[in-house]
Amino acid sequence: MEISFSRLDEDIARFTLKDATPAFANTFRRTMIGKVPTFAIEDVLIYDNNSALFDEMLAHRLGLIPIKTDLSEYVKKFECSCGGEGCSSCQAIFTLSVEGPGTVHSSDLIPADPRATLVNMDIPVVKLEKDQKVVLEARAELNIGDEHAKWEPTLACGYKAYPVITIDDRCDACGNCVEECPRNVLRVGKKSVEIADGKLEDCSMCRLCEKACMASGIGDRPAISVKPDNTRFLFVVESDGSLPVKEIMTCALGIMKDKSDSLVDVLNEISGAI
Repeated sequence: MEISFSRLDEDIARFTLKDATPAFANTFRRTMIGKVPTFAIEDVLIYDNNSALFDEMLAHRLGLIPIKTDLSEYVKKFECSCGGEGCSSCQAIFTLSVEGPGTVHSSDLIPADPRATLVNMDIPVVKLEKDQKVVLEARAELNIGDEHAKWEPTLACGYKAYPVITIDDRCDACGNCVEECPRNVLRVGKKSVEIADGKLEDCSMCRLCEKACMASGIGDRPAISVKPDNTRFLFVVESDGSLPVKEIMTCALGIMKDKSDSLVDVLNEISGAI
């Protein structure tokens, strides 16, 4: 199994997963989305709120603000030595006190722990009119996306099978398939249609090219065929900024390995007991 990157930035990765199965590719995707832990606001103590938003709506909006997460510094509450009571190792506390007129932004959340910083300081929360006020205390904790979407570390995480385009010697370079391709993957060559340079991965496998070829009356089957390679997959992963995308991938692979090792141990115990 091999991963080849065509793009790797702090928040976005595009890569090809080779020599894998569809089951592994989908497990990798689901683990990155739902199993990698991040910080998010869970509990909100509202002392004063006469804004246009109900308390529940205000708390919900605060929970969706991404928080930079250091997995080496924090643990989940149920794994913490405090027994889930809440301490500096398993939660981060923010305070907010704003009086209108004006707009409350994420930058108005003041962290008690300087390690807990927000990804974006310009996220609007609620607009306050004159004499309106919001005073609250918010507590963020570590958890996973399977519990709630606010703990998902990814904004986008998906894949598709690698496209395989075959053009046989019956192609007469009529160009019908080139005109039908919505992503400009094909071009007309000297003797036949060709794949444009660097465009193969853009193919969505819509197969409009096959239909255009059949319509040209070239035979009982098209001269061009598009099929998925079910051992290679094109991934795009975008982080919400709480974790670098490379750390999301590394953490997900580690979680998959631990689960696989646990399953092997259980199967060995079962086989030994038989």
